Amino acid sequence: MSRLRLMEDLDADDPILSVVNLIDVFLVIIAALLLAVANSTVNPFSAESVTVIKNPGKENMEVIIKDGHKVDRYRASGEIGEGQGAKAGVAYRLKDGSMVYVPEPGAGD
Repeated sequence: MSRLRLMEDLDADDPILSVVNLIDVFLVIIAALLLAVANSTVNPFSAESVTVIKNPGKENMEVIIKDGHKVDRYRASGEIGEGQGAKAGVAYRLKDGSMVYVPEPGAGD
């Protein structure tokens, strides 16, 4: 009987068992991280529409728009916009949050 107990003690003190347990813990952590990446809003494989603004208000600002599987990038040039045109009207935000557009007289010409 003492010989059987000696064999049981050797199995209980095996250092490789603790390494196997650590590997199991790391596999669970890796699986959790993969799930977090898969549920991320900027996941390239999701079919949702997402807009991301990088460095807002800076010269190197970038707007990334993902609509389904199509991704568009718009980079700021750092210059103030110019163009041809005329004021077409004024937009007002009401207390309830809705917007009202009031055209300028003669804007339809």
